Amino acid sequence: MTKQEIILANQQYLYPAVFHYYKEPLVVTKAKDQYVWDIDGNQYLDFFGGIVTVSVGHCNETVNAKVHKQLDTLQHVSTVFANEPQAALAKRIAEITPGGKLTKSFFTNSGTEANETAFVTARCYTGNHEIIALRHSYHGRSAVAMQATGNAGWRMGLSAPSGFVHAINGYCYRCPLGLTYPSCNVRCARDMDEMIRTSTSGKIAAFIAEPIQGVGGFITPPKEYFEIVQGIVKKYGGLFISDEVQTGWGRTGGKWFGIEQWGVQPDIITSAKSLGNGAPIGLTVARPEVADAMKGLTISTFGGNPVTATQAKAVIDYIDDHKLMINAAEVGAYLRAKLEEMQAKHPIIGEVRGMGLLVGVELVEDRETKAPAAAAVNALMEATRENRLMIGKGGTWGNVIRISPPLNISKSDVDEFALRFEASLAHVEKAQMAGAGR
Repeated sequence: MTKQEIILANQQYLYPAVFHYYKEPLVVTKAKDQYVWDIDGNQYLDFFGGIVTVSVGHCNETVNAKVHKQLDTLQHVSTVFANEPQAALAKRIAEITPGGKLTKSFFTNSGTEANETAFVTARCYTGNHEIIALRHSYHGRSAVAMQATGNAGWRMGLSAPSGFVHAINGYCYRCPLGLTYPSCNVRCARDMDEMIRTSTSGKIAAFIAEPIQGVGGFITPPKEYFEIVQGIVKKYGGLFISDEVQTGWGRTGGKWFGIEQWGVQPDIITSAKSLGNGAPIGLTVARPEVADAMKGLTISTFGGNPVTATQAKAVIDYIDDHKLMINAAEVGAYLRAKLEEMQAKHPIIGEVRGMGLLVGVELVEDRETKAPAAAAVNALMEATRENRLMIGKGGTWGNVIRISPPLNISKSDVDEFALRFEASLAHVEKAQMAGAGR
């Protein structure tokens, strides 16, 4: 098919909710390591990684070799049969969860399914129904996961959530309480107690949160936030579900899971994306006594299939063998420093935040008012495309650039990113000035 035939087929045969970046959809044909090529042969430096999914580089040869071998051996048996790749993956995950306390896994096909499994597990264990999520959160695209999501733009017009309430998140740059950290005494976290007493029955099943909020714009909370919240949630009988769909597998640098950066022990972890390096996988891993509460019959036809399980374990081993968690911390700090240098020169950058190789750049029309610059983000996306750089966008107001390259990039890749990104930023600022007649 030609490029136009592909674009036309997308328009005619896919749901319109399947949106694309850019005014004209980018048709991708191949990828390798940190690069992606479009149908016209243009090469792009990928600093988004398929929405925080490519962890060890596109088409990683070490990972692919193990997958190819498995493809010729056993491809599918469903969860009603035992198989070695699924068992080996579950054992490997149990070895690296925080404190080694989460040791029982359930595999599915996506982060949405992983979160659905976690909700059912928590309700079975506690006997309670209500679940607390955070404002600005994103937990998936199913009906239940959308109700957990704290962002109207991703709720498809669904009515008010049933069984979910949304607490104040730790968004210091736009504190809804109008306070300033650290003199605020982390009021956003301490509000959890009153929220439970006034907006729930007082008996909760769980609290779910992303250690760093992904779709929300890589919102990074104060370091005390989750420790305070966990104490309150436990007081009311709830479990702590850490949604690591975007923060897991070394992405935040130095640790396997994002929640470890905050010194908190969750009861359940959900994940997907980077665990498969592009393969469809979802993971729900819990403390044994919590997992054991999910009694009765259930099945995942494709979850834990031998091919995907082989790929996921190969990804974990590659991250470990090549010390990519350390690389994410070191190269991530280098990336952060480059972006903060740009922030000092470009008033349109309101905040640079994140951790490791998960970095958000919030654009504003004015630093005093912090008016979201969504139009500038859209213009910047087009400019970076022209400069052969792939990045993402997000945020409740659509004004945050999301940066999440593969974990095995180098500082030279960051240097190249910085050149292309700042050139794109300068182009957008020049166009804005010309539009304002300055």
